[in-house]
Amino acid sequence: MKKFSLLILMLLAFDFGFGQVKITEITFESPGGYTTSTPEFTDGSGDYFTRTNGSNISNGEVFFNQQGSYYFGAQDINGDGVALPVSLLINDIDITGYTNLEFRVHLAEDEAADGKEDYDDADYVHFGYDIDNTASFSPMLWIEGTGGFNTAPFIDTNFDGIGDGLEITDTFTQFTENISGTGTLLDIEIVFRLEAGDEDIAIDNIEIWGTLVPCPTTVTWNGTWSGTADLTTGVIINGNYDTSVEGSFQACSLTVSTGNTLTIANNTFVEVETDLTVDGTILVASQGAFVQNDDLGTITYNGTIEVEKVTAPTNNWYEYTAWSSPVVGEDIDNGLYESKSNRRYKFLSENFLDATAETNNNNATIAGQDDIDDNGDDWANVSGTTIMEAGIGYASMHDPAGFSGPFPGPFNFSYNFEGEFNNGVIPVEVYRNDSELNDTNWNFIGNPYPSAIDADLFLSTNDGTTSTADLGGAIFLWSHNTPPASTANGNEQLNFSNNDYAIINGSGETAGGDGTLPIVITSTGHRAIPSGQAFFVGYSNSSPTTSVSGAIATGEVIFNNAMRLTDITANSEFFKGTNSKNTSSSTTIADKLWLDLTSDNGVYNQILIAYVNGATNDDDGLVFDADKYPTSGAALYSTIEGSIKKFAIQGKSSESISEDEIINLGFNSFINVETEYTISIDKLQGDFLDNNTVYLKDDLLDISHNLSDSDYSFTSETGEFKERFQIVFKEDTTLSVSDIATNENTLQIIQLDNDQVNFKTGTSETIKSIIIYDLYGRKLYQFEGQNSSETFRLSNINTAVYIAQVQLSNNAVITKKAIKR
Repeated sequence: MKKFSLLILMLLAFDFGFGQVKITEITFESPGGYTTSTPEFTDGSGDYFTRTNGSNISNGEVFFNQQGSYYFGAQDINGDGVALPVSLLINDIDITGYTNLEFRVHLAEDEAADGKEDYDDADYVHFGYDIDNTASFSPMLWIEGTGGFNTAPFIDTNFDGIGDGLEITDTFTQFTENISGTGTLLDIEIVFRLEAGDEDIAIDNIEIWGTLVPCPTTVTWNGTWSGTADLTTGVIINGNYDTSVEGSFQACSLTVSTGNTLTIANNTFVEVETDLTVDGTILVASQGAFVQNDDLGTITYNGTIEVEKVTAPTNNWYEYTAWSSPVVGEDIDNGLYESKSNRRYKFLSENFLDATAETNNNNATIAGQDDIDDNGDDWANVSGTTIMEAGIGYASMHDPAGFSGPFPGPFNFSYNFEGEFNNGVIPVEVYRNDSELNDTNWNFIGNPYPSAIDADLFLSTNDGTTSTADLGGAIFLWSHNTPPASTANGNEQLNFSNNDYAIINGSGETAGGDGTLPIVITSTGHRAIPSGQAFFVGYSNSSPTTSVSGAIATGEVIFNNAMRLTDITANSEFFKGTNSKNTSSSTTIADKLWLDLTSDNGVYNQILIAYVNGATNDDDGLVFDADKYPTSGAALYSTIEGSIKKFAIQGKSSESISEDEIINLGFNSFINVETEYTISIDKLQGDFLDNNTVYLKDDLLDISHNLSDSDYSFTSETGEFKERFQIVFKEDTTLSVSDIATNENTLQIIQLDNDQVNFKTGTSETIKSIIIYDLYGRKLYQFEGQNSSETFRLSNINTAVYIAQVQLSNNAVITKKAIKR
């Protein structure tokens, strides 16, 4: 099962590579990237000096192995009176930090009709380079004839004016030349002297390659900096360094020398571009972050690395924490030392199968899905010697003895993970069981790094294109609130509620059961998953797979360093977050409405309606529409026509929001005592929602309530009410509180003396029962009747509007509002 059950075992989870890299490229497929000493021209025939696809010259040029549609061509340049030589310049190529520079170019030359190329002694094409604007170009690649008249062009290997190397033919061929020296800016010059007849050249795909020197300079910390530490400088820590005092810093490479300690404090970071060497000690606080950018960056681990993680406030021993180790090789006993040894679990996604739905936690089933594994073999204990695999999720609880003392809590527990940082590309195997295609193929994975990761970049990377597994576009994070219950469906005597998951997808995010969001919206707008955080994802049935056994298939999820965040707010929460009831002042963002359901006995859950680009008003799957399976407590959800699902997040077409929009909401209660619930706006954003009133229609009580002005409270009995509520954006006056005279001919309510009220039907049916509610949906009175006219005393109602729900002898129900005077 995806959900957590209470397993009470004793009683009843930039590429910065160092090889040759392409620095720049000009393909001539689009204009620009170079300048010419004379304006480009063509006479439409045999005289031209221009970027061309051959359509504006007509001298019969035919080339093979062409690299695209366009190239730069020149022939008989002085045919139109242009003074020779002419040149093409590529200026200011940034080569900072690069060595072993190479120039690469594709060259071709069209043979004349008589089979001769007609290069004479005076004809040539010369390529040269200049580093850092010395105004002197060094020869790099020369093209010359072999001497005399009408010869083929060849490479001039020794720059003496005579072609003696490879011939330039009508097939585009790549030539490579070394560029001596290093510097900051590189200029390339091509000089042309082609003065007659069939003397031509075609040039394509000019490329500059080089080897990046990762850290050309080094600075040292020994109590003070010897220079400026940034992503271009190697850094050596030769004294103790605490980022809470000295501040966050960046480095090209980092070495912590023997005997010294680097402390990365809460709300600070250290960012390293390439390699890390630890001969001393690195300590990372719970809300600190260490980020390595290069996936190929190395870690030399000779000293000590510790990452601390502090749990969210924990009220009871049975509250799970979802873990993922940020270091290599840590075992369960050490990494999860503070947890109870027999309450540490791993999720076996290959065993998860949800082909039937349970009823009332009694092993009776019906057709359908309930997000619970059918035979209960999806969670397994892990031993203390089990190595915590990178990117895998683990769940643990604490010892009940710690919660039985005189101090009631809540408590924060500090965990320490010791070992080499996880780094680079981390593939994680995920599973699904294809013997049932209507369930969600849940997998329990986690952030493997000692820094937060970008949730959206993680999802986009794992959409089935870069990775083999398509995760469907949603993340589910455990955020405990509801106590375990014997009536909650699951595989144990006591089970938690699936309502308590926080959800992230393409439409937005909802808070978990405790009213908090286990991600952080950073100051730069990233949705960040903290270090050490495990979470559930689905595995789309549309993804390609590798068969494991029978219907069990597998694929790979990818984590990489590009997902890691240095924003100091990104790692500031762990398994918790904050809610803010506010409206956005932005005029450019999507319209989104978050609604909360709360109660006087601890219920909390949140839903989101989001009008976002890419979504439709139908079920788009997890990427925009994330469903929920309420099993205990109480839940609010939205519905989509034609679907039986209950949605925690519903994405809708951005064009569909208007004053005529109707959002259908359902409500489910498993609580068997009279409970007062409240529906409220947690927050909203977007032009439409900022400028329109949000109304909640309670169709059971015939009430239209201005939710923008105040929260709406009501009472409910146990059960599911799929069509009780609607969100609308204009008041329905036929259902408003001020409309007292509805159903006048069917039911009359007459105020008498001494708090007496007469209820009289306008039909031959008699009154079977009358229930009196206040405007909050609280039941005030319940009377039994047997006549068509009944009088009762309503002494406990002061001057106010109330609702009378009258059931007639034919079981018809009439609901009417009246005023007690």
